[in-house]
Amino acid sequence: MPRFFIDRPVDREETNIIIDGEDGRHIERSLRMAAGEEIAVCDSNEQEHFCKITSIQNGVVTAEILYSQPCKNEASIKVTLYQALTKGDKMDTIIQKAVELGVYKIVPVITKRCVSRPDQKSLMKKCRRWQKIAQQAAMQSHRGIIPEIGEPLDFKKALEQCKENSKNILFYEKGGEKISDSGIKDIESLGIFIGSEGGFDPEEVSEFLKTGGTTATLGKRILRAETAPLAALTIIMYETGNMD
Repeated sequence: MPRFFIDRPVDREETNIIIDGEDGRHIERSLRMAAGEEIAVCDSNEQEHFCKITSIQNGVVTAEILYSQPCKNEASIKVTLYQALTKGDKMDTIIQKAVELGVYKIVPVITKRCVSRPDQKSLMKKCRRWQKIAQQAAMQSHRGIIPEIGEPLDFKKALEQCKENSKNILFYEKGGEKISDSGIKDIESLGIFIGSEGGFDPEEVSEFLKTGGTTATLGKRILRAETAPLAALTIIMYETGNMD
């Protein structure tokens, strides 16, 4: 069943949902759906509404709500991925797969060893594309939310922002504790830091540890920048019971 998102809550009294704009045109022109077919619509309160299309006119879709329920597909732990910018289109893959695995938010970070250093205009254009990738991945994987692609930050600003999390972990190629020993099973929110192709500078690791965060390992093998966040998220979701 095709799934779509609206950026507002749906009141209990509402009996119909209207979808227009790009999604409405997609339903009409690309999917070629018709009255009588069913869609799922997720709102900003993580409620999913199962609907039957009653009319489609010029890209405006009206759908009758058949029944509603809280979305059961969101992880119990809110994981924010602080991902150092990578070369080429690797960020596209990281964002797509991270959303599929259940990440809550992704923040692009510019670190000392980042090879990719686009100017502000180019970076904001990339962010818009990444947000679109996140939306498509959320629809495909039946998420209850579209994870936000946050404003790109330098490392120091990322350290300030991450203080909002219950716990923060930096994955370091020179070692650290096992994720299973990191005490993440009963926390509400977690920030994870993943480096670029060159990893993290030792000074950055030192600054991170001063914030109260811990370093962790993904094993003895050195993983590529695009592999590490996906391995980390998979383990975190498994350890917190979100792969059951």
